[in-house]
Amino acid sequence: MTVQTLTETLLQAQEREARPGGAPRRRARRSWSDVAFGVWGVLVMLFLFLPIIVIVIYSFNTGRLLVSWDGFGFDAFGTILAKPAIQSAVRVSLITALIAAVIATVLGTLAGIAMARHPGKWVWWFLGLLLLVSVTPEIVDAVALLPWMVFLGQDLGISVFNDGIVRLSVGSSLFATAVVSYIVRARLVGQDAHLEEASADLYAKPFTTFRRVTLALAMPAVLAGFLLAFTLSLDNTIVAAFVQVSGTTPWPVYVLSAVRSGLRPEIAAVSTIMLLLTLVALALVALVLKRAGDSATQIARTMTGG
Repeated sequence: MTVQTLTETLLQAQEREARPGGAPRRRARRSWSDVAFGVWGVLVMLFLFLPIIVIVIYSFNTGRLLVSWDGFGFDAFGTILAKPAIQSAVRVSLITALIAAVIATVLGTLAGIAMARHPGKWVWWFLGLLLLVSVTPEIVDAVALLPWMVFLGQDLGISVFNDGIVRLSVGSSLFATAVVSYIVRARLVGQDAHLEEASADLYAKPFTTFRRVTLALAMPAVLAGFLLAFTLSLDNTIVAAFVQVSGTTPWPVYVLSAVRSGLRPEIAAVSTIMLLLTLVALALVALVLKRAGDSATQIARTMTGG
């Protein structure tokens, strides 16, 4: 017996001893259904993300029109700095998304804490109203918001509702508020309420208990809700098209108007930047929840409001 043969025999013996029963492990054969579902999953992912990948690629097109590929370059990104209209539209969208996220976070956090810490029949009715806000078509919200904003701004004389930023922020915060409420409630439902009771037993004032205990427990979900509300408010196209006023055109509305004269590479360039901003926000959401000690399942549950 050669040294090589002896070495192979010893290695095989060690593998058999390390496995249950000492039997050599056989590679499980995948069934045809597993292969079919795997292929189907890849096709679904391509169907979902291939258009986004195409836009990202064409954002580096040096041609005059997006559909005409002339070469690879960064000319489209440079055009952003040369066109004040694009800069204004992006700035309006970012400011609007930030204000809408603040509004949604404040209202949604209070609603989520109330639903988690004061359960009752009213919670299911309130969840039903939030669900109604979530599933209502945006065109319905837009048609309802436009006369309401005009009534508040012109008929009642509340001049703040004549401002385009205010209109866009309020309109964008509707759906985002419901999302934040789901997330905060999902976070606190799994937390022990005895901590608040212990704080009260130690003669802490209600506001102190809320600030140092309840809000501290909900803070990862609050931050996650804020970032998600910010990303959701960036592309509220239909509502923005209805409630905007002259001089405060957001980015989605600018894109709709620009498409009529031909889709240009700078549109794809800004869209790529917006996509990266959204991905960064989602990554920060997962990072905040992970640092809070949540598992992958809990992170997914919190982000979906489950």
